[in-house]
Amino acid sequence: MTAETAENGEEQPFGELQLRTLTMPGDTNPAGDIFGGWLVSQMDMAGGILARSVTGGRVVTVTIDSMTFHQPVKVGDVIACFGGVERIGRSSLALRLQAWVLRQGQKPRVKVTEGIFTFVAVDENGKPRPIQKPAGVEV
Repeated sequence: MTAETAENGEEQPFGELQLRTLTMPGDTNPAGDIFGGWLVSQMDMAGGILARSVTGGRVVTVTIDSMTFHQPVKVGDVIACFGGVERIGRSSLALRLQAWVLRQGQKPRVKVTEGIFTFVAVDENGKPRPIQKPAGVEV
């Protein structure tokens, strides 16, 4: 996955902010860090928000590829999930999602996780439906 960089050379989040939340003690694993599955679920929700806005309707997650956990997430971190469209097919779309944190709410922002999530647009019966590429979405 390619990195977005600012003029000062620092890596920036890919895409737009989709979801932001605060990590809590109930989200920890036995080591005291935030459970990886909790973080994946936040990213999946962020992807669902983006996929629904792109497809204009119901979507389901079908695969998660290239998932990389760069750093642990701690209790009290503010997690921000960013995402953008990688590709749009006939009924599916792949989104690049990244999770960044503000440690105890303080800058600088740190990338902790990223992956490619694929969603399929479905109709009211749960059957795949064609995606009409919306205006303004670059792939």
